Amino acid sequence: MPLAKYVFKPGIDKEGTNYSNEGGWFDADKVRFRKGRPERIGGWSKFTNSSFIGTCRKLFPYKATSGESFVIVGTHQKLYNLNGDVYYDITPIRATTTNGITFAATNGSSTITATDSSHGAVTGDFVTISGAVSLGGLVTAEVLNQEYQIDLVTGTNTYTITAKDTTGSTVTANASDSGNGGSGVDGVYQINTGLDVYVRGTGWGINTWGAGTFGSAGDLTSVNQLRLWSIDNFGDDTIVSPRAGGLFFWDKTDGLTTRAVALSSESGASDVPTACLQVMTSDVDKHVIAFGSNPIGSSAIDPLLVRFSDRESAVDWTPTATNQAGGVQLSQGSTIVGALRTRQEILIWTDAGIMSMRFVGEPFIFSFTEVAEGPSLISPNAATNANGRVYFMDRSGFHVYSGTSQRLPCTVLDYVLSDLNQDQAYKVFAGANEGVNEVIWFYPSGTSMEVDKYVLFNYLENTWSIGTTTDNFVRTAWSEASIYENPIAASKNNSSVNTNYVYNHEIGHGDGSDAFTAFIESSDFDLAPDGERFTFISKLIPDVEFRDQQSTSDTVTFTIKGRDYPLQDLSTLQTINVTPNSTFENTRARSRQAAMRISNSSSDYGWRLGDLRLEIRPDGKR
Repeated sequence: MPLAKYVFKPGIDKEGTNYSNEGGWFDADKVRFRKGRPERIGGWSKFTNSSFIGTCRKLFPYKATSGESFVIVGTHQKLYNLNGDVYYDITPIRATTTNGITFAATNGSSTITATDSSHGAVTGDFVTISGAVSLGGLVTAEVLNQEYQIDLVTGTNTYTITAKDTTGSTVTANASDSGNGGSGVDGVYQINTGLDVYVRGTGWGINTWGAGTFGSAGDLTSVNQLRLWSIDNFGDDTIVSPRAGGLFFWDKTDGLTTRAVALSSESGASDVPTACLQVMTSDVDKHVIAFGSNPIGSSAIDPLLVRFSDRESAVDWTPTATNQAGGVQLSQGSTIVGALRTRQEILIWTDAGIMSMRFVGEPFIFSFTEVAEGPSLISPNAATNANGRVYFMDRSGFHVYSGTSQRLPCTVLDYVLSDLNQDQAYKVFAGANEGVNEVIWFYPSGTSMEVDKYVLFNYLENTWSIGTTTDNFVRTAWSEASIYENPIAASKNNSSVNTNYVYNHEIGHGDGSDAFTAFIESSDFDLAPDGERFTFISKLIPDVEFRDQQSTSDTVTFTIKGRDYPLQDLSTLQTINVTPNSTFENTRARSRQAAMRISNSSSDYGWRLGDLRLEIRPDGKR
């Protein structure tokens, strides 16, 4: 019988049924499309072997005028400056207690109760203790005088910690530990940690529309929010803000070991916002902009108020006749969801549409124009710049902005939206990978409380792919990182919040030294016209390119699956291991319709699929 060539349409299409998508691809994991062909995605390796504490949901790399590179890493527990291989803890300080902390221990327990009047801490906060003396037994001064994470806040004036030695091992008090640590115990408290999950019913959206007074923020604070940082550089320095929290400033000239401080504490500070939803620096005119800020004279956030500092000043926010500081309350929607700096403008997404913010100079400084009504953001980090455009996701689908907003036709839309965990939608984030012409959105699916799937869009070829974050591919933040050769991303180790890493992407073909599995599977195709007959696949001629081949034993697996009717389960008919020297394979696969799966698990080579040829002959009716 003659050979038949099977060429499948580029992209994953899950908008119909498996059978109705005949001639296309239906499922994939860690496979992309380039020039119409499916191939294994690039691998990743650790940016540095050092790890950080907490879940990172923001990475901001930048280069100082000296040429020195930094990556600011914002987690739900800490703020770091990654320089070289070292994470420098630059988490701002919230409060300091002098000679005001006492301790109490219980024989046989590692739990220490600390008493500090009106400490203001929440469970999970970090405090650095100094000046304590031994409690009399195993809980020595060396044990007490170090940084601790608070286990539980038990009252306005008390909390508990777990005693540890300098190696991190637990220390259990004995009967001699009856002291209180002395009268000279100091405590330095870092800013309150945020949440690692999104909790509905806090902040904006706490009640039905129209409930309460206009502009009231409920109990919106940085403490009861999913911790989302906004980070930007101001020259060589860094401006940061936790969502619904204050503005902080890290000064490069103060050194890597110096923490960020409240922007309001800087010399010359005037009317600096006490809280905002997002902070950004404008590119040409160098204003610092606070989106969803408190008005001057108030501490409550106005979720539609955009305030900006004087030009080339991060600290002067008082509008006068001689400066360019000011503010505008947007008229569209009820809250700002997110903002993104693009070419010659800043896009602001409210819950009702998109506003364009442009620098126009005096007397108005900035103009604000509605450019789209309806599209919003599904989360503050769901938009990214790529290919001179802005790609973003809202609760109804995917969009592109290039002066106007347009919906992107998507062949996996229903698959994504029907599976998205809407309760954790604020964890959705977008990333650009311009080296391979892609935008990627990571999202939590089903009942997952963390990101566990992604959807991939090749914007030059208009093809979509999908996948999971298995095989150590859990990612919580992404940056195109133009100052480096490759994109970078933050991982999350679900078994330990203390061993999370930043990774380089598009490095090799594996997870550092480990393998990961990639596959793509076609939709069903009839082996005879309209599946009228049972047919027999007797020969397979593979066409696959091995990337960075290591040996002649490198393997890509072709699996022929089949079923007789669309609603039956697919069953494996034959599995064929294809190597770089394979010619053809004799097969014995019989069914009415078939599907082809191509997969492999490797760490040191990749593959790209060509055209498949099958020899098929009729095998009777039934």
